[in-house]
Amino acid sequence: MSRPVVAVVGRPNVGKSTLFNALAGERISIVEDTPGVTRDRIYADVSWLDHDFTLIDTGGIEPESKDIILSQMREQAEIAIASADVIIFLTDVRQGRQDADSKVADILRRSARPVVLVVNKVDSFEKFMPDVYEFYNLGMGDPFPVSASSRLGIGDMLDEVIRHFPEYRKEKAEDDRTKVAIIGKPNVGKSSLINKLANEDRVIVSDIAGTTRDAIDTDIRYNKKEYVFIDTAGLRRKNKIKEEIERYSIIRAVTAVERADVCVIVIDAKEGVTEQDAKIAGIAHGRGKGVIIAVNKWDAIEKDDRTIYRHTERIRQILSFMPYAEILFISARSGQRLHRLFELIDVVVENNSQRVGTGVLNEIISEAVAMQQPPSDKGKRLKIYYTTQIGVKPPTFVVFVNDKELMHFSYLRYLENRIRDTFGFRGTALKFIIRERKDKKS
Repeated sequence: MSRPVVAVVGRPNVGKSTLFNALAGERISIVEDTPGVTRDRIYADVSWLDHDFTLIDTGGIEPESKDIILSQMREQAEIAIASADVIIFLTDVRQGRQDADSKVADILRRSARPVVLVVNKVDSFEKFMPDVYEFYNLGMGDPFPVSASSRLGIGDMLDEVIRHFPEYRKEKAEDDRTKVAIIGKPNVGKSSLINKLANEDRVIVSDIAGTTRDAIDTDIRYNKKEYVFIDTAGLRRKNKIKEEIERYSIIRAVTAVERADVCVIVIDAKEGVTEQDAKIAGIAHGRGKGVIIAVNKWDAIEKDDRTIYRHTERIRQILSFMPYAEILFISARSGQRLHRLFELIDVVVENNSQRVGTGVLNEIISEAVAMQQPPSDKGKRLKIYYTTQIGVKPPTFVVFVNDKELMHFSYLRYLENRIRDTFGFRGTALKFIIRERKDKKS
């Protein structure tokens, strides 16, 4: 089931980043940085009372500013609002209710999203509560007093946030059609790819503008099988700051990846793979989705007998954290190799849900251990007692050992490669949980 998306919005200098960091820090949050990927601090995966959600940070909204940077920040915040299921509207008790707060409230009312009004910098409830009541005049419901820096009132605020999480996700979980997120930087050909796929098959059931996120779902039938393609088209407006536009394309990717079974990461063949591509790919990797890397505009590249090899080598280098990803060289304009895309999607979906019998799994692990001795430290050697698969999407394995501190990353990678050699698992990440046999939980 997808994580709901919560956006923190408000005018500048009310403490949005402080609140974001408070929620993304300590143990209230689950934040994992993928090796080899430097993630912008735009979003964090947060848990509260058994509810998981994705928190999005935004720049301050200046409703009427003509400054290009401030207007760009406003547009970025509007992207986050369109992508969110619930909005935290942050204000500042020390500055009091400002005219800009009222204008932000008007923007939020038009979004038709659930809004939780939060009054920040309330370091003393006894001292500041009379000032908090002033924010009732915004007409956004009961204000929740918090101090992001002191982490006061955070629990009550989050209780209210999760109360607004949509129930429709449970209903949509029954939809067994394969969902494919087309993600990537702006202008790499994501929408062109979907349009070509839809036009070739001439069986678009519907193009529905998503009401809960800024994406477009296109239903496509291929070989009597239905797929839902989720488009996350980048911004196309002129006179904008390229780096900031690309930075906020990550927001679109997060919301699309959450809904998908497979992620197709579209890369511009003419530009080549970039660090921004790696950041976007890291989102799919971190959430255990099936991954296909589609190198688009391949027809526009001058080629020799080593062109594919050079591009593949570069992709494997930049996206070294996901060596399992399938790579396909395509052209959305000409339709080159697009039939292969459906074939790969089916393969990756099957692998992402593949289960391995415990008996044969332990045989493979035993053979791997016999071929290469486990690591040791100070005379104590790692012993692997038992391995079993406990889940899919992604395939998840528990490895019981004598001392999990002895399980070096490189040896775990070795075991993963032996499993892949035997069972394939093309296009999907594998997750490993290391437990000591003496643990009570085991």
